[in-house]
Amino acid sequence: MHASGDLLSRLLAHWRSDRAVTARFTLSAPWALRSDGVEGALIRMATGTPYWIAVGQDEPQRIEAGDILMLPHGDTHTISSTPGLPARPFQPLIAAHQVGAHGERPIVFSHGGDGAVTGMFSLHLWMPESGVGTLVDTLPRLIVIRRSEAPMTAALAQTMESLVDQSLLQPPGWQLATARMADLLLAHILGEHLRASAERGAGMLRGMADQGIARAMLAIHDHPGRPWTVATLASACHLSRTVFSERFRHLVGMTPMQYLASYRMAVAAEKLKDPALTLDDIAAVVGYESDKAFARAFRRWNGMTPAAYARRR
Repeated sequence: MHASGDLLSRLLAHWRSDRAVTARFTLSAPWALRSDGVEGALIRMATGTPYWIAVGQDEPQRIEAGDILMLPHGDTHTISSTPGLPARPFQPLIAAHQVGAHGERPIVFSHGGDGAVTGMFSLHLWMPESGVGTLVDTLPRLIVIRRSEAPMTAALAQTMESLVDQSLLQPPGWQLATARMADLLLAHILGEHLRASAERGAGMLRGMADQGIARAMLAIHDHPGRPWTVATLASACHLSRTVFSERFRHLVGMTPMQYLASYRMAVAAEKLKDPALTLDDIAAVVGYESDKAFARAFRRWNGMTPAAYARRR
C-alpha cells in the first residue's frame, strides 16, 4: 500500500465520527429548501429525480441519483428540484418532525408539490474537534462523488439507503451502526477527493498524494512525541532538508514544524477527553518535557488552557 493510503486510513481511524443522525426526505417537485448551515458535516445521497444544490452564492450543481455529496463544514446551502425557486427554510421542517433532542432519533418528512419525486437520504455527523483543525479545514465547501465516475460509489449509495431506512426502525445498536457507516462513507469520499484533487490546491490531502511528503506526515502521526526536526523528517522521506522543506510547504500550505505542532495539539485535544490522564501524561505523549510548556503551546493553538478545554468537553 502507498504511504498516502496508509496515512489516510490512519487519519480516519483517529477521527471517527462522534455521532451521526439519519434523515429521509421525500421531495416532490416543485420544491426548494434552504439550510442556514449546521454544526458538523452532512453527507447526502438521493434516488429518483435529479436535483440541484447551491452552496452559499455559488452556482447550482446538478446532482444525479446515486451521486454522494458531502458538505464538510455544514455550510449554508439550497437544494431544489429546479434552480431559482423560492426556498423554504429547512429548520422549521426539521423541528416539526424531530422527536427528542436533535441527533437522538432519525428524522422523516415529505415536502413539495405533486411532481417528480426525489428521495433524499442524509447523514449529519459530528467529528472530534481535534480532527477539524488539520484535515477537514482543508476541504472545499462541497464535495460531489459522481456515481458514474467512481465504481464503488453505487454500492455505497445502496448501502447508505438501506442503513437510513433501517435506522428509521431504531433497532438495538442503530446509532453505533450509523456512526460507523458515516466513517465508511467519509473514507470513500476523502479517498476519491484525494485522487481527484491531488494536482491542485494545497493542504493535507495534497501532501498525502506525494509519496515523500506522505512518508514524513505518517512519521509524525505514528510518533508525535518524538523530538522531530526538519532534518530528521527530511531523512525519513529520503530528501534533502531544503527540498523537503520547500516541497512540504508548497503541497501542505504550512511548514513541517507548523504541521507537527498542529498535529501534536490535535492529539492532545483528543487525550484531554480522558479524565484518567494528567497534563504531564499528555505532555509526554505529544513531545513536551513539562506540563507548563505544553499548556503554553496548547493555549497558542486553541486560545484556552488545557484545563479549560477539558472542562468544556
